[in-house]
Amino acid sequence: MNGARHNGRIFGNTIALRTLGRMKPSTAFQLHRSAIRRIVEEHRACNPRVFGSVLRGCDTDHSDLDLLIDPTPETTLFDIGAIRHALMELLGVPVDVLTPKALPEKFRAAVLAEAVPV
Repeated sequence: MNGARHNGRIFGNTIALRTLGRMKPSTAFQLHRSAIRRIVEEHRACNPRVFGSVLRGCDTDHSDLDLLIDPTPETTLFDIGAIRHALMELLGVPVDVLTPKALPEKFRAAVLAEAVPV
């Protein structure tokens, strides 16, 4: 099977990504915005937002995708880990998934102000 699976659905062609070299996170992000939103919602979280180098347009093929999500009362650490895993499989790039409270306080306000909805 060539594609990444999430809940029985095949996304992308992960073999092609690995064969051709790594894609820039911004490219993967643009190609899969709706799937990113769906994966976050399927794991009991909401309001996915992008921040960091992808948002600023300065990412490289060695960058990661930084996502901020809002947990719901039902969200567990397993859900956040599952979101990260599913997105890395889908996108073929490293992904960091954070909640507002997980951001270091010294730059929390700046990230919250910068972050843009997926």
